[in-house]
Amino acid sequence: MTDISAITAATGSNSALSQQSASLGDNFEMFLTLLTEQMKNQDPLDPLDSTQFVSQLVDFSSVEQQIQQNQNLENLLLLQSAAAQASAVSYIGRVGLAETAQVEMTNSEATWEYTMPENARSTTLIVKDEDGRELGRFDGNNNTGTHNFTWDGLDTAGSQMPDGVYTLEVLSVDDDGNNITPTIRAQGLVTGVDLSGNEVIVEMGGIRVPLSSVLSLREDGTV
Repeated sequence: MTDISAITAATGSNSALSQQSASLGDNFEMFLTLLTEQMKNQDPLDPLDSTQFVSQLVDFSSVEQQIQQNQNLENLLLLQSAAAQASAVSYIGRVGLAETAQVEMTNSEATWEYTMPENARSTTLIVKDEDGRELGRFDGNNNTGTHNFTWDGLDTAGSQMPDGVYTLEVLSVDDDGNNITPTIRAQGLVTGVDLSGNEVIVEMGGIRVPLSSVLSLREDGTV
């Protein structure tokens, strides 16, 4: 299995750092303007104290160094982000496990796994098509832990649904009637990677999930 947490972290911090650098740059320009005006308009009979002048120059240098450090850090993050995107391309042809309620059914079989954070009084599994139409309801496992659910592609009327993308919804309540929110995951063969947006999108057949949702990868090419 491949741990990709470091890669996903690299792709989400560039914009925030750019905003901080821009704000710091504005403050730097304002500081320079104020210092220049202070020197131009000082009283000739009572000039600026040399100690104060040196102190302000030190502040000036500190601000300048901080801006340069931010710019260097931003460049490093851009390089790291580019490396992460290049690494994501290597996912193609591998099987990814992602936090998603969607799965692509193949050969009339679709499998999800869901994790119950606590014991439940009742758990109902609902399979829906891409239009949100309910195709079937099934009893789920009420025990804490991770469970697998495989759907044979038959709807409530017993008709075989075609291969494609389907969604699992898990309705669960505890003994007090409070809703429980399980975590749903599915796996699929990675067929492509979309680098056009702000976040890398991993394509698993007809499913598109953000890179941050991909939990693990394995080399085996069969799902």
